[in-house]
Amino acid sequence: MVFFKRNKKIKTHTIDPDEIFMDTLNVSGLNTQQFEGVIEKSINKKIATWAGGIFILIGILFIAQLVRLQVIRGNEYLTRSQTNRLHSTPIFADRGVIYDRNNKELAWNVASPDGDPFSVRSYINAGGFAHLIGYVGYPTKDSSGFFWQNAIIGKSGVEEKLNNILSGVNGQKIVEIDAQQHVISENLVTPPKQGQNVVLTIDAGIQGALYSAIQKLALEKGFLGGAGAIMNIKTGEIIAITSYPEYDLNILSHGNDVATIDGYATDPRHVYLDRAVSGLFTPGSTVKPYEAIGALNEGLITPQTTVDSTGSVSIPNPYDPSKSQVFHDWEPHGNGITDVYSAIANSVNTFFYAIGGGYKNQQGLGISGIDNYINMFDIGQKTGIDIDGEVSGNIPSPTWKAKVFPTDPTWRLGDTYNSAIGQFGFQVTVVQMLRAVSAMASNGTLVQPYVTLYPKAQVSAPQQIPGIDPKWYAVLHTAMRQTVTSGTAVAINVPYVHAAAKTGTAQVGPNNSLENSWSTGFWPVENPQYAFVVVMDQAKSTNETGATYVMRDVFDWINTNEPQYFQVSSNSNNP
Repeated sequence: MVFFKRNKKIKTHTIDPDEIFMDTLNVSGLNTQQFEGVIEKSINKKIATWAGGIFILIGILFIAQLVRLQVIRGNEYLTRSQTNRLHSTPIFADRGVIYDRNNKELAWNVASPDGDPFSVRSYINAGGFAHLIGYVGYPTKDSSGFFWQNAIIGKSGVEEKLNNILSGVNGQKIVEIDAQQHVISENLVTPPKQGQNVVLTIDAGIQGALYSAIQKLALEKGFLGGAGAIMNIKTGEIIAITSYPEYDLNILSHGNDVATIDGYATDPRHVYLDRAVSGLFTPGSTVKPYEAIGALNEGLITPQTTVDSTGSVSIPNPYDPSKSQVFHDWEPHGNGITDVYSAIANSVNTFFYAIGGGYKNQQGLGISGIDNYINMFDIGQKTGIDIDGEVSGNIPSPTWKAKVFPTDPTWRLGDTYNSAIGQFGFQVTVVQMLRAVSAMASNGTLVQPYVTLYPKAQVSAPQQIPGIDPKWYAVLHTAMRQTVTSGTAVAINVPYVHAAAKTGTAQVGPNNSLENSWSTGFWPVENPQYAFVVVMDQAKSTNETGATYVMRDVFDWINTNEPQYFQVSSNSNNP
């Protein structure tokens, strides 16, 4: 049988154009937002693998960062978050009050007039205390309003020297603030501890009187400045110590008056210089008592020895022996016959040329002998006073000359003569001369001066100058008393106290056109209790009114206001 295969005819359908238009109109109502009616195509496996890997990596990094923030550094960020809203604020401690020996306030605390959260210093309204007391610097804020310097700091004087005692310890409080910096709450953590009070050896009344007298003389006679000090010779307690001119403590503490502060720095009177401990001055004739006691002690003279003092001495000129080099006295004295008493009382230069360097038949100490006795009284050496800024001085010697004048190093007789009257390289301070004249008054006992009574300054024990016969001190006491009764210090020859003194005038400046004036001494001469020194700095050499007039004003003030300083008993150290 033969089978025949029928070819099945494949039917085809042609798309009618109307159907196309019907699809575009979405007649069947497909949801195109859900991609109905869209032909789907599978994503490539390679792309899917890469995309999955990226998502997994991002997830791992996210988890790692989460672990780092929450686990590893969680405490750190917690602290930061708390700090952002909890601030530690200092509660400022008041500084200790500074009193004088009679419990008079010299520096104390008052509320800040500017509303600051700390007290500010108020100082005694009297001249003469600036260099001694000093000033402070106040706490300072940064641009965000937080204190970067959170303490009141002493900058000079007692405020600086005893800053650790006066400053106390700040307290602390925690302040909670919101994002707008509003205070939500405050909590006290530690209360402040006030600084310790300090009592000075100073008598404020005498200090003010001394300063006023120095200021008065400086203004009237044209002195550049001046300084003075008074000390108890038994204890070393400084009763007064002051320097003129001085600065305003409040201006320096606040630091706002820039013009005045700049003026202090450029003032030719050297306002910032504490002349009492940091000023170096040529002592002039104030060194003569120490040379006189040396000549007596060495047997070169006796109290009855006389020297022909006619107004000058002449020695061969070292550069031309055919000519004489003349060393003049400041004036002729009496009939020219001078002993140690009149030489001290009238400050006779020619007498000290002779006993210092030798002249004719009178043997002298020589420069080594002068230096020896000057050094015995610690002149030119620091006293150790508890005030910052003390400097040492200089005593002329051949070694010093060779160093300072290398082109003319040879020491000559004329150098000894000039040294014997307190010139030629002598440089001393007020407190050095105060200690020296105190030792002269106390028959050779050197005490260390100090200004802090409580808590008491650490001072060395008194030391006795060795090798000087006490009877020579009595000679000098008599001579220095004559200086007051009939010599160069008659300005303090008052009936209410018997003082002893030695004055000095030192030529300084270009061509010796200026002079310093000194007055040193002690009272009462019968039983010495107090020593004093005043120096007036640089007036014209024509001036005839010297430092002793300062002490006359001070004596008058003491007699009127605190006469107990003139009424001391034999066994009393303090009034």
